[in-house]
Amino acid sequence: MGTYRVAQVTSAGGAFALAEREVPEPGAGQVRIAVEACGICHSDAMFVHAAVPGITFPEVPGHEIAGHVEALGEGTQDWGWQVGDRVAVGWFGGSCGHCTSCRRGDFIVCANLKVPGWAYDGGFAEKMIAPVDALARIPDALAASDAGPMACAGVTTYNGLRHSCAHPGDLVAVLGLGGLGHLGVQYAAAMGFETVAIARGAEKADFAKRLGAHHYVDSTADTPVAEALQSLGGAKAVLATAGDSEAITATVDGLAPRGELVVIGADPGAMGITPLQLIMGGRVVRGHPSGTSQDVQDTMEFSALHGIRPMTETVPLDDVDGAFQKMMAGKARFRMVLTNG
Repeated sequence: MGTYRVAQVTSAGGAFALAEREVPEPGAGQVRIAVEACGICHSDAMFVHAAVPGITFPEVPGHEIAGHVEALGEGTQDWGWQVGDRVAVGWFGGSCGHCTSCRRGDFIVCANLKVPGWAYDGGFAEKMIAPVDALARIPDALAASDAGPMACAGVTTYNGLRHSCAHPGDLVAVLGLGGLGHLGVQYAAAMGFETVAIARGAEKADFAKRLGAHHYVDSTADTPVAEALQSLGGAKAVLATAGDSEAITATVDGLAPRGELVVIGADPGAMGITPLQLIMGGRVVRGHPSGTSQDVQDTMEFSALHGIRPMTETVPLDDVDGAFQKMMAGKARFRMVLTNG
């Protein structure tokens, strides 16, 4: 069958190195994907540094995968896939199908969720094996380098907004203008929300407006973020994409009555929210965990329809270590994407 290359780390926090492996055959319920592009997400660092249980080395991360089906395992034809189909795989890399959440149809919170790079080798590679239920069909209008980031950064922001309590015309704020936030602003505007972008520094105002924001709030200005939001009428929803608990906390008093804080930016630090802040205004704080393969497909179709794309910097798989370090240093603008061929 020949060989293929993977980018792996052999110890926690180690540097990436390329290695060759024999091309595997997909098992029952699996497909082999020829990877064309894979985004580098900050969550990949959890796997590289073994910050979550169950990591084994060598470790091949990557959960923003775009490519095409190269081989089908037994039973996958029943799902309607064919060799050559363009597919994406994201944080949702398959579910167990038998836990309580799965039996209720809530697959993204499966007790045994199969995240690529955690449950099995991810997309920092030329090929990979994935469960068939992880596949999302890529629209023709999307390039692989755009589709990959949609499978995690895209679906997380899109789903967080569409499942919020906000309706078209409501004031919605997006905290952060990074890899998640720059997509969140685009989605919010396309969904018909009166969109507020919140970020650090007055110089980002023009960029926020180019993304579609109707208002910009500089979180470093003299006016507190919550006061700025209330001056606009109060936010029906805040999508917190920045991984900064202090910055997230600062938005709570900017919520309108019955407003909702949707948290997708991960920070191990505690948020300083009091019960009274929530009770008096009937406010809600909710964590939002990405989306299923169908949600990924919905995200890509919406993006194709509205001309929404991630801002990416593509680099060949050979340059994986430099690209990963650039992401870790916060210098990516706004998604580093590994490409093959």
